[in-house]
Amino acid sequence: MLPSPSSSPPQVLHERTNLIVTPIQTRLSFALPTPPRDTPRVFASSSAGLSKKRKHNFSTDPAGNPEFVQEVDSDGDVEMEDVTPRPRARQYTPFHKVMRRTIAAPGRRREDFSTRAILQSFISSNKSDIYKCQSSDVDVYLTPPYACAKNGGVPILAVATEQGTVHLVNTSRRKDWYPGPPQTTLQVHQNGIFDVKWNNDDTLLATGSGDQSTHITCVTKEIVTCALRGHTSTVKCVTWDPSNTNLLSTGGRDGTICLWDLRVAGTKDEDGPNVLKPVISIPGAHEDSTWKVRRRGKKVPAPRSITSLLYPEIGNYGLVSSGSFDGVIKHWDLRLPTKRKGSVKPKPPANLFSSADDPTTLHGSRRPRAIVRLTPGTGLSSGLVFGLGADSRVHVYDAVSLNPLPMSYSHRNMQTNSFYVGLTLSHCGRWLATGSGAVGKSTQGSAFLYDVGNVTRQTNPAYSQEGVQLIGQQGEVGAVDWADNMLASCADDGTVRVWRPDVEIYRECIRDPEKSRWDWSWHS
Repeated sequence: MLPSPSSSPPQVLHERTNLIVTPIQTRLSFALPTPPRDTPRVFASSSAGLSKKRKHNFSTDPAGNPEFVQEVDSDGDVEMEDVTPRPRARQYTPFHKVMRRTIAAPGRRREDFSTRAILQSFISSNKSDIYKCQSSDVDVYLTPPYACAKNGGVPILAVATEQGTVHLVNTSRRKDWYPGPPQTTLQVHQNGIFDVKWNNDDTLLATGSGDQSTHITCVTKEIVTCALRGHTSTVKCVTWDPSNTNLLSTGGRDGTICLWDLRVAGTKDEDGPNVLKPVISIPGAHEDSTWKVRRRGKKVPAPRSITSLLYPEIGNYGLVSSGSFDGVIKHWDLRLPTKRKGSVKPKPPANLFSSADDPTTLHGSRRPRAIVRLTPGTGLSSGLVFGLGADSRVHVYDAVSLNPLPMSYSHRNMQTNSFYVGLTLSHCGRWLATGSGAVGKSTQGSAFLYDVGNVTRQTNPAYSQEGVQLIGQQGEVGAVDWADNMLASCADDGTVRVWRPDVEIYRECIRDPEKSRWDWSWHS
């Protein structure tokens, strides 16, 4: 029978907190000792000027615990030296080390890093990195691609051709001579497509064509959902608003910039897509405001085409454009314009500012040249705008003022006097890629790579370095686009090449070029 609480003998607690004395716990004692009641504890002074040394006096606890340690001041025991704690050295990651060098104090010499060796290691397999654009015409085998755009989520490349088709190509690595997954071909237009862009969530494709319209295609359903009609000539460039998936802008050969809103109701045919009109138009965006109307009977010059558009990263209501006449780029204010007196139509958006100088006239050119393509800087090149000129140079602009900077990138074999040549910047903001036409009697076009990570350092010797030339296709290399660890280039021979960095294979190609040229293509 269990004893009642009143008759149970009281349990004696040990000098340790809440520890009952048992034979097992006496032999295996690992509880923390409780300070004795009649012995005052001595605490170490926190004063900085304390000069006495502390030492340990190993004595016996009055409770019988031989492990009790008491700190006392005594002159008979061995003194222990003071230990000054050393501050722990801060550990910097490679990213922090680069940033510390980048934002070094003024006047301090900073080290410049060049990734030219990585750009030289870009190679392309002749067996697995070539994709062909099949023609829809029975009499023609291949059709030239005019534009390409990389899907942001998966390695799907949208390649637009001169027959109005869009090929969706999976550019993942594949085995030699393996055909890979089947391509999806969409017949979007009945005329050539000069620009193609994915929207922000990679579900819609915007294509600008020579039929004077822009089509919005749903990739999952493989149907054209909207037809944007407002230009009177070929649509040369298309760009999506990065802050809104329903807004986009287009520029045409008629010199007009059109802004579109996919939420606006339009007219719809019985079996056709929804036809929309532009919500805002900017006619003659790059025309000379001082130009006078010519008299009757004299030839009127052709309008100045809009060659490229981009939404700047600074400001939510702006649009930057370039034209086919000179190297001056303009910034437009897209906020709601005021209405004209006695007219329902609003005024066109105002041109807030333009480039103060034309960079195409600063290198010995007798006349101004066009800016073929624009691309905004990101990452290490944030705050800049790169423009590919018809003078075979890549010019650099300040993104805030749009004024050109005193540096450019060029190559002795680069020819960009065609309006089909593309320009693209890698996601890290360090590598710039351009297309090029054939030089002299050569029939081979090339893609060129430039390291622009040190573009803001005017004393950097990399400015005089030439780009890396990638040779592997016939005819002019027009559209180019970056993907994750790869570059896609489109040429007039109807092929799309994918270039990837591989140091080991590149060294084998340099070691034995005669044997490797049958399997690989690399820089010249």
